[in-house]
Amino acid sequence: MSRKRRDLRPDEAELWKQVAETAVPMHTVKRTATINQPPKKPTPEQREIQAFSVGQKVRRAPAHDLKPDLHDHFRREPIQMDRKSFTRMKRGKLSPDARIDLHGMTLSQAHPALTRFILSAYGSGARLVLVITGKGRVSEHDGPIPTPRGILRHQVPQWLRQGSLAQVVMQITPAHIKHGGEGAYYVYLRRQR
Repeated sequence: MSRKRRDLRPDEAELWKQVAETAVPMHTVKRTATINQPPKKPTPEQREIQAFSVGQKVRRAPAHDLKPDLHDHFRREPIQMDRKSFTRMKRGKLSPDARIDLHGMTLSQAHPALTRFILSAYGSGARLVLVITGKGRVSEHDGPIPTPRGILRHQVPQWLRQGSLAQVVMQITPAHIKHGGEGAYYVYLRRQR
């Protein structure tokens, strides 16, 4: 059953009129219908400081990705070697001829060690080597300046594509899980001439 709406009696209407005259609006800005209206672009002053009231949720800024995703990069890279060998290597069917573990090294220690290792492996006729970088340490707190996770993991592919190493390296790809997964790389070397 719905209730019938009743009209105010004259004394109630007079009381309501007195209350309405003493009322102060909560918001001084008039609200207008914004249906189907595009949002207005903020002025430079509005971009700098936005109004904030107690109890309002803070809008999170998008996280800054300091390094591009390595998997996307390797996926886009063309295959330089024999496709059948590449498939076997990705599945972990080929065993590396040599390996180096860069865990615990700084960038200044790891770069010369990697260069020596790759050039000596190439000199000895190795074709597939494993470079273990580790996944990187998770920091306890990001702080105001975000730090990338796995600096060696991001830096090693760049080193392998530069200078004298670029001339001997044919293909770089993340290792199979049995050889270290995301924390290691297969490096396929060119044939010695």
